[in-house]
Amino acid sequence: MTKNPVVPFFLIFALGIGLVFFMSLYGLDQKKEIAGANEEGTEQTTEESANTGEFDAEAVAQQKCISCHGDGLAGGMGPALNSSLDAKQAHDAIKNGVAGTAMPAGLVPDENIDEMVDYILSLD
Repeated sequence: MTKNPVVPFFLIFALGIGLVFFMSLYGLDQKKEIAGANEEGTEQTTEESANTGEFDAEAVAQQKCISCHGDGLAGGMGPALNSSLDAKQAHDAIKNGVAGTAMPAGLVPDENIDEMVDYILSLD
Protein backbone atom coordinates (compact mmCIF):
# COMPACT_ATOMS: atom_id res chain seq x y z
CA MET A 1 0.00 0.00 0.00
CA THR A 2 1.39 3.43 -0.97
CA LYS A 3 0.95 6.59 1.01
CA ASN A 4 -0.67 9.61 -0.60
CA PRO A 5 1.90 12.48 -0.59
CA VAL A 6 -0.84 15.13 -0.82
CA VAL A 7 -2.31 14.38 2.62
CA PRO A 8 0.51 16.09 4.62
CA PHE A 9 0.13 19.23 2.51
CA PHE A 10 -3.60 19.39 3.19
CA LEU A 11 -3.00 18.88 6.92
CA ILE A 12 -0.46 21.70 7.02
CA PHE A 13 -2.81 23.91 4.99
CA ALA A 14 -5.73 23.20 7.35
CA LEU A 15 -3.59 23.88 10.43
CA GLY A 16 -2.39 27.18 8.92
CA ILE A 17 -5.92 28.33 8.12
CA GLY A 18 -7.04 27.38 11.62
CA LEU A 19 -4.13 29.26 13.17
CA VAL A 20 -4.90 32.41 11.16
CA PHE A 21 -8.57 32.17 12.14
CA PHE A 22 -7.87 31.84 15.86
CA MET A 23 -5.23 34.58 15.81
CA SER A 24 -7.71 36.95 14.17
CA LEU A 25 -10.26 36.17 16.89
CA TYR A 26 -7.60 36.97 19.49
CA GLY A 27 -6.90 40.27 17.70
CA LEU A 28 -10.58 41.20 17.69
CA ASP A 29 -10.62 40.97 21.48
CA GLN A 30 -7.72 43.43 21.68
CA LYS A 31 -8.77 45.94 19.02
CA LYS A 32 -9.72 48.63 21.56
CA GLU A 33 -6.34 48.32 23.30
CA ILE A 34 -4.50 48.46 19.99
CA ALA A 35 -6.49 51.49 18.81
CA GLY A 36 -5.97 53.24 22.15
CA ALA A 37 -2.21 52.72 21.96
CA ASN A 38 -2.09 54.33 18.51
CA GLU A 39 -4.12 57.34 19.64
CA GLU A 40 -1.90 57.89 22.67
CA GLY A 41 1.22 57.76 20.52
CA THR A 42 -0.23 60.26 18.06
CA GLU A 43 -1.24 62.68 20.80
CA GLN A 44 2.17 62.45 22.42
CA THR A 45 3.98 63.09 19.15
CA THR A 46 1.74 66.08 18.41
CA GLU A 47 2.30 67.47 21.90
CA GLU A 48 6.06 67.06 21.61
CA SER A 49 6.09 68.85 18.25
CA ALA A 50 3.92 71.66 19.59
CA ASN A 51 6.09 72.05 22.68
CA THR A 52 9.37 72.37 20.82
CA GLY A 53 8.07 74.87 18.27
CA GLU A 54 11.53 75.13 16.71
CA PHE A 55 12.48 74.13 13.21
CA ASP A 56 15.78 72.27 12.92
CA ALA A 57 16.91 72.69 9.32
CA GLU A 58 19.92 70.41 9.77
CA ALA A 59 17.76 67.58 11.11
CA VAL A 60 15.30 67.98 8.23
CA ALA A 61 18.21 67.92 5.77
CA GLN A 62 19.51 64.72 7.38
CA GLN A 63 16.09 63.10 7.15
CA LYS A 64 14.89 64.27 3.75
CA CYS A 65 17.77 65.58 1.67
CA ILE A 66 20.87 63.41 2.06
CA SER A 67 19.36 60.45 0.22
CA CYS A 68 19.56 62.41 -3.05
CA HIS A 69 22.03 65.23 -2.37
CA GLY A 70 24.60 63.09 -0.57
CA ASP A 71 26.28 63.23 2.82
CA GLY A 72 26.97 66.82 3.74
CA LEU A 73 24.68 67.79 0.85
CA ALA A 74 27.81 67.95 -1.32
CA GLY A 75 26.19 66.13 -4.22
CA GLY A 76 25.10 62.63 -5.00
CA MET A 77 22.25 61.58 -7.23
CA GLY A 78 21.11 65.21 -6.96
CA PRO A 79 23.30 68.31 -7.25
CA ALA A 80 25.38 69.78 -4.45
CA LEU A 81 23.51 72.23 -2.24
CA ASN A 82 25.83 75.12 -1.60
CA SER A 83 26.21 78.84 -2.01
CA SER A 84 26.17 78.56 -5.84
CA LEU A 85 22.38 78.83 -5.52
CA ASP A 86 20.78 82.14 -4.78
CA ALA A 87 18.11 82.41 -2.11
CA LYS A 88 15.25 82.88 -4.58
CA GLN A 89 16.17 79.76 -6.59
CA ALA A 90 16.57 77.66 -3.45
CA HIS A 91 13.24 78.90 -2.03
CA ASP A 92 11.44 78.14 -5.29
CA ALA A 93 12.99 74.66 -5.56
CA ILE A 94 12.02 73.74 -1.99
CA LYS A 95 8.50 75.14 -2.27
CA ASN A 96 7.56 73.96 -5.77
CA GLY A 97 10.02 71.18 -6.54
CA VAL A 98 12.06 71.12 -9.73
CA ALA A 99 10.28 70.08 -12.91
CA GLY A 100 11.94 67.29 -14.85
CA THR A 101 13.87 66.03 -11.83
CA ALA A 102 13.17 63.89 -8.81
CA MET A 103 13.00 66.98 -6.54
CA PRO A 104 9.48 66.95 -5.04
CA ALA A 105 7.58 69.92 -3.69
CA GLY A 106 6.49 70.23 -0.08
CA LEU A 107 9.38 68.58 1.76
CA VAL A 108 9.53 71.54 4.13
CA PRO A 109 6.50 73.36 5.57
CA ASP A 110 5.98 76.77 3.92
CA GLU A 111 6.58 78.66 7.16
CA ASN A 112 10.05 77.07 7.50
CA ILE A 113 11.34 77.37 3.93
CA ASP A 114 13.33 80.53 4.65
CA GLU A 115 15.11 78.82 7.55
CA MET A 116 15.92 75.87 5.30
CA VAL A 117 17.25 78.20 2.60
CA ASP A 118 19.46 79.95 5.18
CA TYR A 119 20.83 76.56 6.27
CA ILE A 120 21.53 75.49 2.68
CA LEU A 121 23.24 78.78 1.88
CA SER A 122 25.39 78.46 5.01
CA LEU A 123 26.89 75.24 3.62
CA ASP A 124 30.13 75.98 1.88
